[in-house]
Order: sequence, then C-alpha cells, then structure tokens
Amino acid sequence: MLVTAPRLYIRRPSPTTAEFTVTTCPPLTLRLRLLLAALFLLRLLVLTTAILVLHARFFLQQSAPSPSSSSSPHSHSHSPPPPSPPPQFLALLRAGDIPSLLTTLLQALHQSPLGRATSAVQRALPLPDWAATALALAAGWAACCARVHTTESVLVLRGLGVQTSWMGGGGGWLGWVLGWIMGWGGGTRFIPTEKIRDVLINEAFRGWEVRYYLVVVVEGEEDVVVLFPGLLPRRKIVEAVWRGMRGCLFEEDGEEGEEDGGKG
Repeated sequence: MLVTAPRLYIRRPSPTTAEFTVTTCPPLTLRLRLLLAALFLLRLLVLTTAILVLHARFFLQQSAPSPSSSSSPHSHSHSPPPPSPPPQFLALLRAGDIPSLLTTLLQALHQSPLGRATSAVQRALPLPDWAATALALAAGWAACCARVHTTESVLVLRGLGVQTSWMGGGGGWLGWVLGWIMGWGGGTRFIPTEKIRDVLINEAFRGWEVRYYLVVVVEGEEDVVVLFPGLLPRRKIVEAVWRGMRGCLFEEDGEEGEEDGGKG
C-alpha cells in the first residue's frame, strides 16, 4: 500500500533535457496522502516521546527536590510539577533566547497529556538509565531516518553531462532535515559530458537471478558508474532509460518522448 514495485517516470522539459526517475512510491492518491500524514504524525509522536524520556532521565531528576524537602510525607518525588502560567514562547523567540525557549517548551511538554503519560509509563516500567537511553535513541532514529520508499533519478543535459541522485522518502520533513544536515539517506553526482565514454546495459547474476545494470563508462575511472544502484529496476525500465539517455546525449535531435505516468 505504501510501497510498490519500481516505477519509471520520464520528464522532458526541453528537447535537450530528460529526467528519468525510478521510485517505489505509488501514485499519490487521497488515501495514500492520508496514510502518509498519519505516518508523519506517528513519527512526530515517537520523536517527542523519546526527547521527553531523555530529558526526564538526565535533566529533571537532577533538579528534582529531595524527599526530605517535601512538606507532606505522602508527596512523591516523581509527581509532576504544579501547572505554571502560560509560557511566553513568542517573547523568548523574539528575544533570541533559544536555551530558555527550549527549556520552557520542554517543561510545557512534560505538563501535557503526552508528558504525563510518558512519566506514568516510566514509573510503571522502571528501567536503568542505559536501557531507557538506548530505547529512546533507537526510537528517535527510527522516527527520523526510517525509509518508506526510495527514489533514484538521472538528469541528462545535452552538452553538459549527467547528474544522478538518490534519496529515501516517506520520512516527512524530519528525515529530510536531518538527511540534509548530516548527509544521510541521499546524495548526488555529476558526470561531465566530456568524461562520458558510453552508456551500456550489463547483465550479471545476483544470487540465483539475472539482473540488468545500467552503467556509465567514465574516462579515467577503473569502475563503471551504476545507475539506480539501490533499486536495480527490471529490464524493461533499464532499456527505456538507456534509449532515452543515448538519444539525449549522442543523437543530434534526441528522441521524441512524453511524460510517462509510470512504466513498469
């Protein structure tokens, strides 16, 4: 439902430019958009919970009052603090006081229903700090970086070269922002036209099956550059991209083509 077999989309904005995209993302119907929105909210919920767990473990416990300072013998050190006045988020943001803004935001989250539920679960299931930290970090990583679908593309510019790009998808802006900052889950490479010697289809065994690889022979490099290395689409898609690339790179007028809504 969220992932399909690799599909090919061809876009030709001009006679000398062609973009070939292979993706495992199905067509964005209303149902799929709702599912992706629900998945995004789930990721945000998991990430917020992981942050609350880490903050409660290593910051709130250090500043929590000792049992002897309680005015009542029945008071509990893990009880949530009394409600505070509404935080002035905009005032702190305008003042540029980011540490105070983050601290105030975390305190407000701890007083929210999600924060109270997280505290209740931690009291009901006591874990050592190392175990809680490992679980929180694993949950946060999965919320930000786990891929739902993969997209790889090749942009061909006659007279300039070929640009390949790949990225994981389905993670929403959380995964996109972290991937952009840390260099995770994607990348690009540009190959100038003068270094491209040929575009070939190679046949090789992968396990017990025969797979077809679309490769670019680059001058000065011992190894060929494999296009769509993560998805390795089937022969029909590989041949369509091969014909389109050669037509755009090496033929005078290119090949006539129209946008393909999903070959494959």
